[in-house]
Amino acid sequence: QVQLVESGGGLVQAGGSLRLSCAASGRTFSSYAMGWFRQAPGNDREFVATIRWSDGRTYYADSVEGRFTISRDNAKNTVYLQMNSLKPEDTAVYYCAARSSRVLTSFLRRPDFYDYWGQGTQVTVSS
Repeated sequence: QVQLVESGGGLVQAGGSLRLSCAASGRTFSSYAMGWFRQAPGNDREFVATIRWSDGRTYYADSVEGRFTISRDNAKNTVYLQMNSLKPEDTAVYYCAARSSRVLTSFLRRPDFYDYWGQGTQVTVSS
C-alpha cells in the first residue's frame, strides 16, 4: 500500500506564494509520475501539474503555467508544488496523486489514470 501525505496549504493573499509538499511512503513505492490536482466546491477535480519521475519532465495546466512549479526529491520520495502569484481562482483543495506504471503523456492530465491519492490540503487565496 502506498500512502501520500500532503502539507503546506493555508490562507494567503492574492499575489502571495505557498509551497505544497507530498511525501510518498510504502513498502515498495515506485512511481512513473506524480501530480497535483485541485477541486473547488461544485467543480470537478482538475489537473494542475505532473512530473515524470524518471527524467523530471513536467507538464502544467494552462491556468498555472508560469506561476506554479512542480519538482521532486527522489531521495525523499517527495514532490513539491511551488505556487507564486496566487489568484482567488486558485482557491481549492489540492490533491497529490501517483501513477505507478507507464502511460501516454496525454493521460497524465486525467485524474482517473492515477492509482494513489493523498487526503488533500486546502489552499485559500483572498482578494
